[in-house]
Amino acid sequence: MKQFFKFVFASMVGIIFSSILLFVIFIVGVTAIVSSSNDTIQVSENTILHVNLNLPIIERSSSNPLDNLDLGPFKGEKVLGLDDILKSIKNAKTDTNIKGIYLDVSYMMTGFASIEEIRTALLDFKKSGKFIIAYSEVYTQGAYYLASVANKVYLNPQGLLELKGFSSSVMFYKGALDKLGIEAQIIKVGTFKSAVEPFILEKMSDENRFQTKALLGSLYNHFTAEIADSRKIPQDSIIAITDGLKSRSPQDALRYKLIDALKYKDEVLDELKGKTGIAKAKNLKTVTITEYAKTIKNISTASDRIAVIYANGEINGGEGDENSIGSEGISKALRKARLDDKVKAVVLRVNSPGGSSLASDVIWREVLLTKKAKPVIVSMGDYAASGGYYIACAADAIYAEPNTITGSIGVFAIIPNMQGFLNNKLGVTFDGVKTGQFADLGDISRPLTDAEKMILQREVNRTYQDFIKRVADGRHVSEAYVDSIGQGRVWTGEQAIKLKLVDKLGHLEDAIAAAAKKAKLKEYKIVNYPEIKEGFFGLLSDSEDKIKTYMIKQELGVSYPYYQKIKEVVNMKGMQARLPYEITIQ
Repeated sequence: MKQFFKFVFASMVGIIFSSILLFVIFIVGVTAIVSSSNDTIQVSENTILHVNLNLPIIERSSSNPLDNLDLGPFKGEKVLGLDDILKSIKNAKTDTNIKGIYLDVSYMMTGFASIEEIRTALLDFKKSGKFIIAYSEVYTQGAYYLASVANKVYLNPQGLLELKGFSSSVMFYKGALDKLGIEAQIIKVGTFKSAVEPFILEKMSDENRFQTKALLGSLYNHFTAEIADSRKIPQDSIIAITDGLKSRSPQDALRYKLIDALKYKDEVLDELKGKTGIAKAKNLKTVTITEYAKTIKNISTASDRIAVIYANGEINGGEGDENSIGSEGISKALRKARLDDKVKAVVLRVNSPGGSSLASDVIWREVLLTKKAKPVIVSMGDYAASGGYYIACAADAIYAEPNTITGSIGVFAIIPNMQGFLNNKLGVTFDGVKTGQFADLGDISRPLTDAEKMILQREVNRTYQDFIKRVADGRHVSEAYVDSIGQGRVWTGEQAIKLKLVDKLGHLEDAIAAAAKKAKLKEYKIVNYPEIKEGFFGLLSDSEDKIKTYMIKQELGVSYPYYQKIKEVVNMKGMQARLPYEITIQ
């Protein structure tokens, strides 16, 4: 009885604490919203756009008044929206108050395709005749790739410019699973479909090594070619510098003409003051991307609209959110755009490594129906692979960046066998009855039988056949051809265009322009779907899940990623169409 009252009391305290916390957040949030609404940003003459990109870059910005407050699970992560970055650079090109750009970047927390879009926007900005000056104490490879477009690239005299080539490593979990007594039972189609390898192997298969090497080769060739063009250095020289790790010191970077000068920040700021006619004793007039984006208003009065639908993250059933694709949420957005007479065309922005094949098919169907009603153009971001390609293939046209990672046309399923873990580690056993031989198919407390494996293999094969048929129909090629370039293999956008998986290399703006042309629109307004839950109300959404995740992170610390991976396998439902693994390029 005493334990019972302890439990009840603890529960009551938890409920009261959560209620108080939510109430405090509500009051603070309302105060922050009111305060921020009173802030007005003025861009005066001779202002420099300060482009600081040392934050995670996501597809879209959202307002979060609690960013600077530490409220545990409800603390918002500081991020930058790619949409705001591109919008700001584009607007600054014609804004007479903006005299130039100060590019302040050390590392890029985003994929190379997103960097490519920003880089292209900066190149377009330079056509105005305005300057771009880049400075950093440390340039990582992604940061330098971006900075290389600047009129002047400066490095701290004691700094570092990292130019060493690309590598990609895979974390394998088989040893950990073996120690836990967990067996990953694999059913798959595709010679190159290596998403399952981390759970059953201790190193890369020959096929996976081959495709990863080809992928990195394509990305590296584009990387070195663009830097060579911007810095007016032969590509062979850039490759030699990189492969030999010749830029080991700031003086090396200067000697090989990777930078224009070695300067301290005060010297760079003085140069910027000189370019804007400000005395050295006075402060430089700057405006950040976040601030500047707030001053740009969409003043289009056109009645015709183009809907940009953002499909970002892993694909699963349900509503999804800004960081995950829910088949129901994206389907609703597609239906809304399809049934809205004011929407004349749709651009589907895909940035996804894939996920559930069933959820992918649900979205594919809505894309197909929408295409019958109005033009649908796909714009691919960092990833549009496996399920991400599945939802894209029905479009009228597909645009990708040269360094987009796409393809991965293949299917797999993982059924964990937890018997060893439950029996030997926890001392838990199971027993029961069933009405038929397959009534408990998928039970993780025991291994699959040969008959069950055969059934699942047939289902995976059928799903793969459906996948390649969707691609064949959408891309107007034969199923045999899709199978030959499928098999789970990943490609860059540059490779994919040669394989007819992509129509053109281009950015989101190019896809929007193509949609407008196909819909025969001259004047139009952009509307974005799904709608973002703004500010403090967005923070409170899924509050229970946020609290649970926060507590687990606090408990596990650096071990949290391993927990996530094992949880991911256990929670996988049905057939999966997703990237071979998390491709991280260093």
